[in-house]
Amino acid sequence: MSNSKVLKWVTGGLELFLAIPVLGGFVVLGTSYLALVVMFALHIITLVLSSQNKEPIYGSVVGIVTSLLAWIPFVGWILHLTSGVLLMATAAQKPKEY
Repeated sequence: MSNSKVLKWVTGGLELFLAIPVLGGFVVLGTSYLALVVMFALHIITLVLSSQNKEPIYGSVVGIVTSLLAWIPFVGWILHLTSGVLLMATAAQKPKEY
C-alpha cells in the first residue's frame, strides 16, 4: 500500500471523527482550531503524494477546502463528512494498471 493511500485512510478517518456533531466541534474548539491547521497540512501532503502516484486528488482538495471553512458551524460539519467519505472512497479504489 502506498504512502498516499495510507494518508488517505488516516485523513479520511480523522475527517469522519471531526464530523461527529458535538464531539468534533469540541475537539476543534478545544485545540483553538489547531486541529484544522494540522488537517490542512496533512491534506496538502496527501495531495502531493497522490498527484505523484497519479491517484485521484479530489478528496484531498475537498479536505483543504474543509480545513479553511470548517470554522463555520454547520458548513464545517457537512464539509468534514463529505471530505471524509471522499478520502475513504479514493483510498479503497484499486490502483489503475497502465
